[in-house]
Amino acid sequence: MNGISLRHARVRYGPLEALHGITVTAPAPGLTVLLGRNGSGRTTTLRALAGTVPLTDGRVVWDGTDVTGVPAYERARRGLCLVPERQAVFGSLTVRENLELATPAYDLALDAYPQLAPLLARRAGTLSGGEQRMLALSRALLARARVVLVDEPAQGMSPAVAARTYDLLAALDACVVVAEQRLPPALLGRPAIVYELRRGAVVFAGEAAELRPR
Repeated sequence: MNGISLRHARVRYGPLEALHGITVTAPAPGLTVLLGRNGSGRTTTLRALAGTVPLTDGRVVWDGTDVTGVPAYERARRGLCLVPERQAVFGSLTVRENLELATPAYDLALDAYPQLAPLLARRAGTLSGGEQRMLALSRALLARARVVLVDEPAQGMSPAVAARTYDLLAALDACVVVAEQRLPPALLGRPAIVYELRRGAVVFAGEAAELRPR
């Protein structure tokens, strides 16, 4: 199956086990949502898929190929893009320079987020939290990645911009995995696979529509 998955994955931070043998499958193309409070393991799940934290047991499988031993930089080279919750932009560079790192032709980013156009000459580190999220996501859109992993994509955004963000992510011809504390209103009525994590274990797996009464 096309997409990316964790198979019986365990991750330890020193003596603490953050993921307890979880299995998560994200199809491509498609949108998968990891739900959970802080400490639930959702961010660790994204990092395990990206290769920025090693598994202590289990596998990462991408388009049917075991990539568990493939380093993060090589996964990125093959088309995986991770947008972390923090430090997702180069703060000392301008908005324009951040976009040009992805591609010299960045009109697509300004079409996605017109709010960035008047900010092109600003240093990214001076932007608000929501503006930095727009910039980070714009770079992900420009990368035309095959797998896009985003930790709290709409953090700091207005409801209208958050809805626009999920429209953009859902329209990508890619495997898109996002981590959120709760199901965003923008996803109600939209096809998406949801995994709810609690203390490093999956406690729910199903369609987003099944979560509404919860």
